[in-house]
Amino acid sequence: MSLLDWLKNGWIDEHPTSKREISDLLAAAARDLKTSLQMDLDTDWRYNIAYNGALQIAAAALAATGYRARRDSHHFRVIQSLRFTICAEPELIDLLDHFRQKRNRGTYERAGMISDHEAQEMRELAEILRDRTVPCKWR
Repeated sequence: MSLLDWLKNGWIDEHPTSKREISDLLAAAARDLKTSLQMDLDTDWRYNIAYNGALQIAAAALAATGYRARRDSHHFRVIQSLRFTICAEPELIDLLDHFRQKRNRGTYERAGMISDHEAQEMRELAEILRDRTVPCKWR
C-alpha cells in the first residue's frame, strides 16, 4: 500500500502545497505544544491541544508529499499517513491512533477521563513527530 493507492481508493486528494502552508501548519503545532504546557488548563484541554499539535504536524507532512486527507475519517487518515510521510514505525502510529480514540471518547462521550500522565504522553509524542517531519523517500 502507498499514498498512490490511497489516492486511487479516494482516501486522499492531490494537494499542491506551498512553503507558507507547511510553515503555517508547523507554527500552529508549535503554538499548541507551547499552550499544552500551561498547567492552569484542564487536563482534558492540555491533552486535546497537544493532540491537535500532533495532528497539525502529521497534516504538514502529508501536505509536503502533495496530498491531503478527505473529510471522512480525516484524523485517522492523517495519522495513518505517517507511515509514508515520515516512515513512522507501526508502534508510534498505533499509539497516536490510541490517543485519537481516547480524545474522541473524552470529547464526545465523557469528560474528565484524561490523566496528567496521559496529557504529558500526548505532548511528548507530538514532540517526537515534530522532530521527525522530514518526509521519507517514495518507494
